[in-house]
Amino acid sequence: MSIPQFPSSAPAAEISAAFAEAGCAVVTGVTDDALRQTIAEELSPHMANAQVAKQDSPTDFYPGRTRRVTALVARSAAVTDSLLLHPISQRLCDDHLLANAQHGYQVHVTAALEVGPGAREQILHREEDPFAFFPLPRPNIIVASMWAISDFRADNGATLIVPGSHRWPEGRVAQPHEIVSAEMPAGSVLFWAGGLLHGAGANVANDWRYGIILTYSLGWVRQEENQYLDLPKERVAALSPQVRRIVGLEMYDALGFSDPGLQ
Repeated sequence: MSIPQFPSSAPAAEISAAFAEAGCAVVTGVTDDALRQTIAEELSPHMANAQVAKQDSPTDFYPGRTRRVTALVARSAAVTDSLLLHPISQRLCDDHLLANAQHGYQVHVTAALEVGPGAREQILHREEDPFAFFPLPRPNIIVASMWAISDFRADNGATLIVPGSHRWPEGRVAQPHEIVSAEMPAGSVLFWAGGLLHGAGANVANDWRYGIILTYSLGWVRQEENQYLDLPKERVAALSPQVRRIVGLEMYDALGFSDPGLQ
């Protein structure tokens, strides 16, 4: 099975239907050069300070020779304003998460990720693996996205995807011919279901592969990234009501109440 690919002008319903079937989809031409440049500039000092391990073990979850920076809502206005609530992302989350969380979904992870020359292939995994109390195949818990700031190529570590694996039972192992490299030009975005096997590819090229990962989860589960600690009070005060809601700062039904007098 291949990864369905669409231009940004494609009907959202077609993208969503293909996503449901394959568990993934690429949409091209979503961001322009100016926006990507702004994102890179905002995150540049943080990426420069990110630690890059030169060595690692093949069993380590995170390969060496990569840079990772989280807390993007606090660190990048461009990511927050232009990517976090993108209409395509919201449509996929509406279609594939609201059935299991009628009061809404939330940001699960925000991170900038550069895969450097010499980085090994990442272990295939599912975003939903921490929720092991659900047997495979799990109900939809997470929708993930990877925004291409640079070109994603097979030789520079484009994300490896196993289309259809979001429907696999426990114990089924991906065979080499079932693993597809999600190649896409800068300005594209890759979406995948939280139950889909995936991982960063090996970088055997000379350039760094740069992407922004934004994932969304059901509003009643524990977020992987703790937004409550990552967001300073002054940044929270500047957020729109829509962003405050999606980062999890408002209640989900009866979950997440707080005393405003202490804020």
